[in-house]
Amino acid sequence: MTAAPDRNTQLARIGLFIGLAVLVLAPFIGLYPVFMMKALCYAIFACAFNLLLGFTGLLSFGHAAFLGAAAYATGWLVRSAGLPPELGVLAGMAFAALLGLAVGLIAIRRQGIYFAMITLAMAQMIYFVWLQVPFTGGEDGLQGVPRGKLFGVLSLASDTTLYYVIAAVFVAVFLFIMRVVHSPFGQVLKAIRENEPRAISLGYDVDRYKLLAFVLSAALAGLGGALKTLVLGFATLSDAHWSLSGEVILMSLLGGLGTFAGPVIGAFTIIGLQDYLADRVGSYVTVIIGAIFVVCVVAFRRGFVGELQAGLKRRANYTAPGAGEGVGNKEDR
Repeated sequence: MTAAPDRNTQLARIGLFIGLAVLVLAPFIGLYPVFMMKALCYAIFACAFNLLLGFTGLLSFGHAAFLGAAAYATGWLVRSAGLPPELGVLAGMAFAALLGLAVGLIAIRRQGIYFAMITLAMAQMIYFVWLQVPFTGGEDGLQGVPRGKLFGVLSLASDTTLYYVIAAVFVAVFLFIMRVVHSPFGQVLKAIRENEPRAISLGYDVDRYKLLAFVLSAALAGLGGALKTLVLGFATLSDAHWSLSGEVILMSLLGGLGTFAGPVIGAFTIIGLQDYLADRVGSYVTVIIGAIFVVCVVAFRRGFVGELQAGLKRRANYTAPGAGEGVGNKEDR
């Protein structure tokens, strides 16, 4: 009975090792560092969103607000206030967490589609704030953000150097989310996702757990936005637009909700398609990505990673010793 979990664990470790190897070797195997950094920032964003939807069951339609808030905060603090990049990123992350706390205190009072609509409405309000306040640059965006020096020593001007910093942060976030999900706190979140009334009957303060998950997800989403500002050197309104909230849902569904690697694969797939198709089909890129999404949802309802895990589980159950036993006649028992 333990063969299937052991095999799945081994495959997960192999996949993790391969992923780490690709991250380390990416600049040497022809993968463009700026593309990889941008994809890793969105992968952090998707992992943060998956923590909320995939493991807690809360669908937010306004998660781009936290990415955009951290992007603007970090950009302004590094460019205008002269903060070093590490403090700018931490400050942007903290600002996103505070914003998540404010939105979460309102949103968690409702469930289902009402929760989703509240997050969307709050995100649109925040979007128009960024459009009007002067320091964001309005439609022109906040530009000219310097990369600076990490801890005042390591210059981030080189794409390769910054890439390895972003990759290290991504690995730390990925392992942190795994630790959170496997902790007692994460088990309660999964219990809320599966059966909230039962979790309440067991004595858990469900609203408090959901609020903590929302704030944590907002902070990690902000981390992705803050790092993206350092990578590209600017923050724009598209970082806080509702369409980006739709894209992160697409990334999570495409890769596989409730899985660890799924949002990462989904983020790389979407960003890769956008970069590859942008110069070839222009504005039709969204139509093509939408069609691909429809096909994948119909053919892979659990997402890429979810379908792979389900297939491995079915195969393990089919080939497990004694899988067909226990159905013999009564005289053999």
